[in-house]
Amino acid sequence: MDSVSVIDGALYSRLIRSAAARIGSFRTTVNDLNVFPIPDGDTGDNMYMTISSGARAAGSLTDLSEASNAVSGGMLTGARGNSGVILSRIFAGIARGLEGKREADVAEFAHAMELGIEEAYNAVNKPVEGTILTVYKDAVNEANRAITEKSTFENYFSILVAGTKKALERTPEQLAVLKEAGVVDSGGAGLMYITEGMLHELSGNGDEPADFSSENTENAPDLSLFDENSTLEFGYCTEFLLRLQTSKVNLVTFRENELFDWLHNNGESVVAFRDGSIIKVHVHTFRPGEIISHCQQYGEFLTLKIENMTLQHNENRPAESKAEPALRLNTKAAYATVAVACGDGVRKMFSSLGVGAVIDGGQSMNPSTGDFLEAFDKVNAETIFVFPNNSNVILAAEQAAKLYEGSIVRVIGTKTIGEGYAAISMMDTNGSTEEICAALEEAAEEAITGMVSKACRSTEANGVNVRTGDYIGFEGKNVLCDAGNRNDAAEKLCDALNAGKKDLLILLRGAEVSEEEAASLSQTLQKKYTNTEIILTYGGQPIHDYILILE
Repeated sequence: MDSVSVIDGALYSRLIRSAAARIGSFRTTVNDLNVFPIPDGDTGDNMYMTISSGARAAGSLTDLSEASNAVSGGMLTGARGNSGVILSRIFAGIARGLEGKREADVAEFAHAMELGIEEAYNAVNKPVEGTILTVYKDAVNEANRAITEKSTFENYFSILVAGTKKALERTPEQLAVLKEAGVVDSGGAGLMYITEGMLHELSGNGDEPADFSSENTENAPDLSLFDENSTLEFGYCTEFLLRLQTSKVNLVTFRENELFDWLHNNGESVVAFRDGSIIKVHVHTFRPGEIISHCQQYGEFLTLKIENMTLQHNENRPAESKAEPALRLNTKAAYATVAVACGDGVRKMFSSLGVGAVIDGGQSMNPSTGDFLEAFDKVNAETIFVFPNNSNVILAAEQAAKLYEGSIVRVIGTKTIGEGYAAISMMDTNGSTEEICAALEEAAEEAITGMVSKACRSTEANGVNVRTGDYIGFEGKNVLCDAGNRNDAAEKLCDALNAGKKDLLILLRGAEVSEEEAASLSQTLQKKYTNTEIILTYGGQPIHDYILILE
């Protein structure tokens, strides 16, 4: 490939596709860089799925501003996990720097990369050095300092990749937990593969991309589920990118909020925002034709997708299910809750507490921003309280809350199943929204959650010698004990957490634990802690053989 001194939308889209293919090839390698000695790493999967969403959204756009905005928008709703959300914010900053440019030279692109630093750091309440944030910042700063009038994009990305690798190697010295585990930062490693993929495309050796031409990579819908006698119960999910046209509107004076207000009055579950001359819209409606006709008076469509939600609902519902409709267009509750949980029993536990929508996810399977948006649609309430129940899910929940315009959304920063359970079980909707949030946060803080899992590697953590194949008991990221079998580990963990001084111990049995084994543990603990009520129930969660909730 000849030297490239100017980048347009077509090349930018190819860089993104090659980057997605590159990290896709190494996603397992990135996953394995988990600092905790249990198989909970999913950073590679999260980053791959996030950038793949951007690659699909880019399509075949040739205008650089359009392509970068499309990539940013796709990654915005497709972001998963903390690493995915940060990655999406990096590309949001890049899009902001490329706004209004049909093409850009190296210096202009480098400035956009700097805006990516700013956007990423702003996305995190308490930025931690030694993570993907540092790797990106240091690599961009090094590449930008080296720019000359003769710089090409091959030169720029060669320095960027080298800078990424050097910054990645420094992460264990910046973050003690990485040094203790003997690994580099997983998010930074994912970023390294992403920049490598971009460089490969520029050098003519681009990684073979997956088929990103279609946003839906799942199997085709079963059309028999909506036949000639069916009734349209749930309307249509309508999504599009609208390019405002100067022949129809004045781009300077056009007020997108007036259009957004019209959408809210004529549809449901509206998510809409403007990027330059592009309007991105998601809306549920029984009359998509009216939505399309109204919006076309302002511009022309770049992408357009309409899906029958009754067909989707029937396809996803088990034959015996009596689930509530996913969309209730004519009623809106005052309050509703959304929680993240993994395991049939854990999901049922939250449903029994009155949770309006339980999103399937948690450790090693983080839900996307889009998953939260769909859940917000389902509960259809004036105010929605969200319980992520995992520290790696909070950023995606917060990003969805900022995007959602149909309700007031408040994210309660629950990091464990126990915190979520304690908060929801004590929920009282009397009072203002802020008073309710404060009470929920307080209730969550009083819960203690312990977990037992099999160690996937040997290490020393928190003064405990962990051997591969043993079972460890831990609270948060603090390893408290190690044992040869899970019941012994659970008993040691209870001792470490002073279970005998608690009123209640809920013992959630994991998917790999038999009823007999769990019952034996419960009996042992009840004899040991006579003043503590012990409730044994099936959680069905993967990875964690036992989850202990102490109150």
